[in-house]
Amino acid sequence: MDYDKYAHEPFAVTVDLAVLTLAEGALHVLLIERGQEPYAGHRALPGGFVHPDESAETAARRELAEETGLSDVSGLHLEQLRTYSEPGRDPRMRVVSVAFAALLPDPPEPHGGGDAAEARWIPYDRTGPLAFDHDRILADAHERVGAKFEYTCLATAFCPPEFTLGELQQVYETVWGTALDRPNFRRKVLATPGFVEAVPGAARLTGGRGKPAALYRAGPATALHPPLLRPSPEGRPA
Repeated sequence: MDYDKYAHEPFAVTVDLAVLTLAEGALHVLLIERGQEPYAGHRALPGGFVHPDESAETAARRELAEETGLSDVSGLHLEQLRTYSEPGRDPRMRVVSVAFAALLPDPPEPHGGGDAAEARWIPYDRTGPLAFDHDRILADAHERVGAKFEYTCLATAFCPPEFTLGELQQVYETVWGTALDRPNFRRKVLATPGFVEAVPGAARLTGGRGKPAALYRAGPATALHPPLLRPSPEGRPA
């Protein structure tokens, strides 16, 4: 039996990007202001339609480069989050979105592209209601990143190439939204094989009155053994 490609209603495929970074000690997300209907004037996650000649990941990297202005995004952490396919999620037509989470250690000045009137880094807790189902996508991305911090070395993706353990701890505290015990955190990080590597002879002044802090870089490990678990709801430090 021959397949009739006209037997099913056509639909579009888009990518949406939850792009996260740390700035001024707070978690920020890249948001656009939509310049066209639907939801003109509303904030939304950056993204766009997948072209017929590209995969969803290729489209995500293209959109990431367009919105951030970065010429090379190959080294950035970008992972597929999930697919959002509820009917009616886009008032224009049936649209299925493949969402991605991206992490940037050094946020550039964003560039609004496509149907975006502007693009800005907004503190995560001040995003307000977003267009489409982007509130859900952003919340899912935040939870995914926070959960992966427990079992993987993903937190170093928020750090510069060389960082102090205090800066790494700040990444955890900012994404998890909780304070961690400094000596305990330091002990666990250094006891985890391949998590970080010391940069020989390098140190950074941290503004305190003590000695300069040693610098580290991401190690070869990808998973944490044992895991670095979040504090319990009762507030027990990690």
